Amino acid sequence: MRTDERVRQVRLLRERGYTPKQVAHSLGIGSAEATRLVRAAAALAQADTPVALVGCWISPTWSTDLNLGTTHPDWPRHEDPSAGTDGLTAVLVARRHRYDKVSVCGYLADVYCLGVKNVLGPEIMNELGPRGLSEFRRNFFSGYHGDPLEAPIELAREVVFGSIAYARNLGFEPHPDFAAAEAHLGPWNGPSTITFGKQGKPFYISGPNDNPRTIIRTLERSGGTGNFDFIDISD
Repeated sequence: MRTDERVRQVRLLRERGYTPKQVAHSLGIGSAEATRLVRAAAALAQADTPVALVGCWISPTWSTDLNLGTTHPDWPRHEDPSAGTDGLTAVLVARRHRYDKVSVCGYLADVYCLGVKNVLGPEIMNELGPRGLSEFRRNFFSGYHGDPLEAPIELAREVVFGSIAYARNLGFEPHPDFAAAEAHLGPWNGPSTITFGKQGKPFYISGPNDNPRTIIRTLERSGGTGNFDFIDISD
């Protein structure tokens, strides 16, 4: 069962008054997993109440080798490959929490193959000052050469949700923590106007935490041998 479907099940159970322990028993899962899903369901419920957007940023070379079509010529782009990409796009979304606080979620999307590989947040922090949003944003994008680009939230949704949809067609699910951070993006109707994959073709670049054999077998089942490219840089 997909994580997002399970989160919606948990939300229904919570609306009926189930405790986290009862949720765990009802779904046949452990208490730790039930607690995580309850937290994700609470975040999803909050999405029904609009929260002011403070800012949205995307890594500088997010569009490298993606087909963007002609629908959004105003989207920010920076095509210098030296800024570092390898098909990994980072997205950061900050929303108002209360007073001088913001709630922040970060997403790391493999836009060439695997979809959302990692998720951070929601994290509550100061909007200004030391250890505030600016410092957090600088550290979050430190793996790229060049400053992050200010982006419309619609672009963030297209990249994150669109890469998830692309990856699911290949047989891959998003990182399990995505459910807790999904609400920060707001609703997405889809389908994406972006053509994912490197120049439209699945391109798997192995990471240190991947199981390359399993991923390649999945790609062979979903697309067939020879219909994807692969580079092993995990060593």
